[in-house]
Amino acid sequence: MGAWELLLVGVVMLLGLCGVLVPGVPGSWLVWAGTAWWALQDPNGLAWGVLVGATLVLLLSQAVRWQLPPRRLRESGATHRMAAYAGGGALLGFCVLPVVGALPGFVGGMYLAERIRLGGRGEAVTAVRTALRAGGWSVFVELFACLLIVGAWVGAEVWGG
Repeated sequence: MGAWELLLVGVVMLLGLCGVLVPGVPGSWLVWAGTAWWALQDPNGLAWGVLVGATLVLLLSQAVRWQLPPRRLRESGATHRMAAYAGGGALLGFCVLPVVGALPGFVGGMYLAERIRLGGRGEAVTAVRTALRAGGWSVFVELFACLLIVGAWVGAEVWGG
């Protein structure tokens, strides 16, 4: 697979990661489609293993999301800025402290957005708790699954050949 095709796969996956944070956009399926495109263009055992793993991770994340409360983030007062900060925090946390850093990054990003918006520590903590209860955990599960898939793809490209 050429450099331009890899770049396009990466862009599709990045759009998928951003799409997880936007209601109504099938972000996780865009990430899966990017992985499938890559695996079909570069058919080897590692690529197929990443595709199968991505499929299983997405199915598992969907099963977990069905057990969580439905998304009602707008009703809780969550803003687009909070979603952007949470997503950026999760991505940063995932890169700084691989895999496990996504959770503190996600919550920290939400807290930072609310602290900037509301000003006080107590109000920000309350707003973050409310947002997490109103569907924030569902967003995190989907985002975390997509981060795992993108991380596996990057790892396969960098170290797999």
